[in-house]
Amino acid sequence: MKSRTIAVVCAALLGACASAPTQQELDQIAQSMIKASFREQGIAKLDRLNQDAVQKACSSDTPPSAEVARQLEAAALATIQWPKDGVYLGDWREGEKLAQNGRGMTWTDPAGAPGGGNCYNCHQITKAEISFGTIGPSLYQYGKLRGVVNPYDRASAAVVQYTWGKLWNSKAYSACSGMPRFGHAGVLAPAQLRDLMALLLDPKSPVNAQ
Repeated sequence: MKSRTIAVVCAALLGACASAPTQQELDQIAQSMIKASFREQGIAKLDRLNQDAVQKACSSDTPPSAEVARQLEAAALATIQWPKDGVYLGDWREGEKLAQNGRGMTWTDPAGAPGGGNCYNCHQITKAEISFGTIGPSLYQYGKLRGVVNPYDRASAAVVQYTWGKLWNSKAYSACSGMPRFGHAGVLAPAQLRDLMALLLDPKSPVNAQ
Protein backbone atom coordinates (compact mmCIF):
# COMPACT_ATOMS: atom_id res chain seq x y z
CA MET A 1 0.00 0.00 0.00
CA LYS A 2 2.80 2.38 0.88
CA SER A 3 4.72 1.74 -2.37
CA ARG A 4 1.53 2.32 -4.36
CA THR A 5 0.98 5.63 -2.59
CA ILE A 6 4.52 6.76 -3.31
CA ALA A 7 4.12 5.75 -6.97
CA VAL A 8 0.96 7.83 -7.26
CA VAL A 9 2.67 10.80 -5.64
CA CYS A 10 5.67 10.50 -7.96
CA ALA A 11 3.37 10.35 -10.98
CA ALA A 12 1.63 13.47 -9.75
CA LEU A 13 4.99 15.16 -9.28
CA LEU A 14 6.08 14.33 -12.83
CA GLY A 15 2.79 15.57 -14.21
CA ALA A 16 3.00 18.73 -12.17
CA CYS A 17 6.55 19.42 -13.39
CA ALA A 18 5.28 19.50 -16.99
CA SER A 19 2.90 22.29 -16.13
CA ALA A 20 5.06 24.39 -13.79
CA PRO A 21 3.45 23.52 -10.40
CA THR A 22 2.77 26.22 -7.87
CA GLN A 23 4.56 26.30 -4.55
CA GLN A 24 1.36 25.20 -2.83
CA GLU A 25 1.09 22.16 -5.12
CA LEU A 26 4.72 21.24 -4.47
CA ASP A 27 4.17 21.55 -0.73
CA GLN A 28 1.14 19.27 -0.92
CA ILE A 29 3.06 16.67 -2.94
CA ALA A 30 5.97 16.81 -0.49
CA GLN A 31 3.63 16.35 2.48
CA SER A 32 1.98 13.38 0.80
CA MET A 33 5.36 11.76 0.19
CA ILE A 34 6.45 12.36 3.79
CA LYS A 35 3.27 10.87 5.24
CA ALA A 36 3.51 7.89 2.88
CA SER A 37 7.06 7.21 4.11
CA PHE A 38 6.13 6.71 7.77
CA ARG A 39 3.96 4.31 9.69
CA GLU A 40 2.62 4.25 13.20
CA GLN A 41 4.22 1.95 15.71
CA GLY A 42 3.87 1.85 19.47
CA ILE A 43 3.48 5.33 20.92
CA ALA A 44 4.92 6.93 17.77
CA LYS A 45 1.84 8.10 15.87
CA LEU A 46 1.56 9.88 12.53
CA ASP A 47 0.17 12.98 14.21
CA ARG A 48 3.82 13.82 15.00
CA LEU A 49 4.09 14.88 11.36
CA ASN A 50 1.46 17.59 11.81
CA GLN A 51 3.00 21.03 12.27
CA ASP A 52 1.54 23.68 14.54
CA ALA A 53 1.65 27.39 13.71
CA VAL A 54 5.13 28.05 15.08
CA GLN A 55 6.62 25.00 13.35
CA LYS A 56 5.11 26.01 10.03
CA ALA A 57 6.39 29.58 10.37
CA CYS A 58 9.88 28.56 11.42
CA SER A 59 10.37 25.83 8.81
CA SER A 60 9.44 28.16 5.95
CA ASP A 61 11.97 29.29 3.34
CA THR A 62 11.81 32.76 4.90
CA PRO A 63 11.80 33.48 8.63
CA PRO A 64 8.64 34.96 10.14
CA SER A 65 8.38 38.73 10.26
CA ALA A 66 9.01 40.50 13.54
CA GLU A 67 5.27 41.01 14.02
CA VAL A 68 4.44 37.36 13.33
CA ALA A 69 7.25 36.27 15.67
CA ARG A 70 5.82 38.46 18.44
CA GLN A 71 2.38 36.92 17.92
CA LEU A 72 3.79 33.40 18.04
CA GLU A 73 5.76 34.19 21.19
CA ALA A 74 2.68 35.66 22.89
CA ALA A 75 0.67 32.55 22.03
CA ALA A 76 3.44 30.33 23.38
CA LEU A 77 3.72 32.36 26.57
CA ALA A 78 0.02 31.79 27.20
CA THR A 79 0.58 28.00 27.20
CA ILE A 80 3.06 28.02 30.08
CA GLN A 81 1.71 26.29 33.18
CA TRP A 82 3.29 27.83 36.24
CA PRO A 83 3.62 25.74 39.43
CA LYS A 84 0.34 26.12 41.31
CA ASP A 85 2.07 25.55 44.64
CA GLY A 86 4.76 28.10 43.85
CA VAL A 87 7.51 25.46 44.15
CA TYR A 88 9.96 25.78 41.28
CA LEU A 89 12.94 23.75 42.51
CA GLY A 90 13.30 20.04 43.12
CA ASP A 91 16.43 17.90 43.55
CA TRP A 92 19.46 18.94 41.49
CA ARG A 93 20.86 15.40 41.75
CA GLU A 94 17.84 14.10 39.87
CA GLY A 95 18.17 17.02 37.49
CA GLU A 96 21.72 15.97 36.63
CA LYS A 97 20.46 12.47 35.82
CA LEU A 98 17.84 13.97 33.52
CA ALA A 99 20.46 16.13 31.80
CA GLN A 100 22.47 12.98 31.06
CA ASN A 101 19.47 10.94 29.91
CA GLY A 102 18.39 11.16 26.28
CA ARG A 103 15.86 8.34 26.37
CA GLY A 104 12.16 8.81 25.69
CA MET A 105 9.19 9.05 23.32
CA THR A 106 10.40 6.39 20.88
CA TRP A 107 8.16 3.63 19.54
CA THR A 108 9.80 1.14 21.89
CA ASP A 109 8.95 3.16 25.02
CA PRO A 110 5.71 2.39 26.86
CA ALA A 111 3.11 5.15 26.99
CA GLY A 112 3.63 7.46 29.94
CA ALA A 113 7.19 6.31 30.61
CA PRO A 114 9.31 9.22 31.94
CA GLY A 115 11.89 10.48 29.47
CA GLY A 116 15.12 12.36 29.81
CA GLY A 117 16.12 15.92 29.03
CA ASN A 118 19.24 15.10 26.99
CA CYS A 119 20.53 18.56 27.95
CA TYR A 120 24.21 17.76 27.35
CA ASN A 121 23.40 17.14 23.72
CA CYS A 122 23.23 20.93 23.23
CA HIS A 123 24.79 22.55 26.30
CA GLN A 124 27.73 22.52 28.62
CA ILE A 125 26.25 22.31 32.11
CA THR A 126 28.74 21.12 34.71
CA LYS A 127 32.51 21.41 34.61
CA ALA A 128 32.91 17.69 35.25
CA GLU A 129 31.18 16.72 32.01
CA ILE A 130 33.75 16.74 29.19
CA SER A 131 31.39 15.68 26.39
CA PHE A 132 28.65 18.11 25.44
CA GLY A 133 27.11 19.88 22.48
CA THR A 134 27.53 23.50 21.50
CA ILE A 135 24.25 24.10 19.66
CA GLY A 136 23.03 26.00 22.72
CA PRO A 137 24.96 28.32 25.06
CA SER A 138 26.92 27.06 28.03
CA LEU A 139 24.77 26.77 31.15
CA TYR A 140 27.72 26.37 33.50
CA GLN A 141 27.37 28.84 36.41
CA TYR A 142 23.85 29.63 35.13
CA GLY A 143 22.45 30.75 38.46
CA LYS A 144 25.62 32.36 39.79
CA LEU A 145 26.09 34.55 36.71
CA ARG A 146 22.51 35.78 37.12
CA GLY A 147 22.97 36.64 40.76
CA VAL A 148 20.80 33.87 42.17
CA VAL A 149 22.16 33.49 45.68
CA ASN A 150 18.84 32.27 47.05
CA PRO A 151 16.30 31.03 44.46
CA TYR A 152 13.49 31.70 46.92
CA ASP A 153 14.03 35.42 47.47
CA ARG A 154 12.23 38.16 45.57
CA ALA A 155 15.39 39.39 43.86
CA SER A 156 15.69 36.06 42.05
CA ALA A 157 12.00 35.71 41.14
CA ALA A 158 12.36 37.03 37.57
CA VAL A 159 15.24 34.66 36.76
CA VAL A 160 13.42 31.70 38.32
CA GLN A 161 10.22 32.38 36.39
CA TYR A 162 12.06 32.96 33.12
CA THR A 163 13.96 29.69 33.51
CA TRP A 164 10.76 27.75 34.18
CA GLY A 165 9.06 29.38 31.20
CA LYS A 166 12.01 28.65 28.93
CA LEU A 167 11.98 25.00 29.91
CA TRP A 168 8.20 24.74 29.57
CA ASN A 169 7.90 26.42 26.17
CA SER A 170 11.06 27.95 24.70
CA LYS A 171 9.06 29.50 21.83
CA ALA A 172 7.63 32.02 24.30
CA TYR A 173 10.97 33.84 24.33
CA SER A 174 12.23 33.13 20.82
CA ALA A 175 9.69 31.94 18.28
CA CYS A 176 12.13 29.86 16.24
CA SER A 177 14.22 28.57 19.13
CA GLY A 178 15.63 25.11 18.50
CA MET A 179 15.17 24.15 22.15
CA PRO A 180 12.56 21.46 22.85
CA ARG A 181 9.29 22.57 24.44
CA PHE A 182 9.74 20.22 27.36
CA GLY A 183 6.59 21.03 29.32
CA HIS A 184 4.30 22.07 26.49
CA ALA A 185 5.08 18.98 24.40
CA GLY A 186 4.85 16.63 27.38
CA VAL A 187 8.48 15.58 27.05
CA LEU A 188 9.07 16.13 30.76
CA ALA A 189 6.64 16.16 33.69
CA PRO A 190 6.46 19.16 36.06
CA ALA A 191 8.35 17.23 38.75
CA GLN A 192 11.17 16.60 36.28
CA LEU A 193 11.25 20.28 35.32
CA ARG A 194 11.65 21.17 39.00
CA ASP A 195 14.69 18.91 39.19
CA LEU A 196 16.25 20.59 36.12
CA MET A 197 15.46 23.97 37.66
CA ALA A 198 17.38 22.93 40.77
CA LEU A 199 20.32 21.81 38.66
CA LEU A 200 20.46 25.26 37.06
CA LEU A 201 19.65 27.44 40.07
CA ASP A 202 20.44 25.71 43.35
CA PRO A 203 23.67 27.23 44.77
CA LYS A 204 24.71 23.73 45.90
CA SER A 205 24.37 22.29 42.40
CA PRO A 206 27.62 21.55 40.54
CA VAL A 207 26.46 24.12 38.01
CA ASN A 208 26.91 26.93 40.53
CA ALA A 209 28.97 25.56 43.42
CA GLN A 210 32.35 25.38 41.71
